[in-house]
Amino acid sequence: MTASLRTIVGAAFTAILALAALAAPIRERAADAGWQAYQRGDYASALAAYEAAAREGDRLAQFNLGVMLLRGEGKPVDLNSGIAWLTKAADAEMVQAQYNLGLLYESGIGVPRSLTAATEWWQKAAEQGHTEAQVQLATQYFLGRGAPKDWKLAAKWYEAAAANGDPGAQYIIASFYEHGDGVPRDLRRALEWYVHAARQGDVGAAAQAKDVARRLAESGNASR
Repeated sequence: MTASLRTIVGAAFTAILALAALAAPIRERAADAGWQAYQRGDYASALAAYEAAAREGDRLAQFNLGVMLLRGEGKPVDLNSGIAWLTKAADAEMVQAQYNLGLLYESGIGVPRSLTAATEWWQKAAEQGHTEAQVQLATQYFLGRGAPKDWKLAAKWYEAAAANGDPGAQYIIASFYEHGDGVPRDLRRALEWYVHAARQGDVGAAAQAKDVARRLAESGNASR
């Protein structure tokens, strides 16, 4: 396993819950008031506004409420309620909620640890185009962790994340094409992905791109 691949796999194990979706546009007036209060640092008011909107079915408010309860913002940490609201948002196809539920099931925070459940939630988020979920899902298939080991599905989801601009996934799918892991061996495709990763600052990808380009030139551009 290459150093870059070890880095990506390690990152999949250490991902943490983030409040990433709070800045998204909010439709409900109560939820908008919640965001303004949160920005002021008035967590109690934000929590109240989000709860009112969440009970009306606003999935973003449900997500924000759940995260605040999990973080202990506005009141003491309440894992059970936080998970419940996060799950409501995830069931309503809130992609960030689906991704974060995967992280919680992976770590066993507030829920029984289940790598299978983590995979299921990441699958839902990945299918909606969530890049980090695509990397996590690919890694599950790559390792046979919470899912059957499947190099083809690992390649599929690493390439999806690569297409979304993730440099680590770009390096990995390049390596897959270089060696024929989960995809037909194709040095030209490998070179393309190594170049994409290199342009984002991956020094290892730059070195691999030079090596693959040399091999292609020596073979008369044959895909070998």
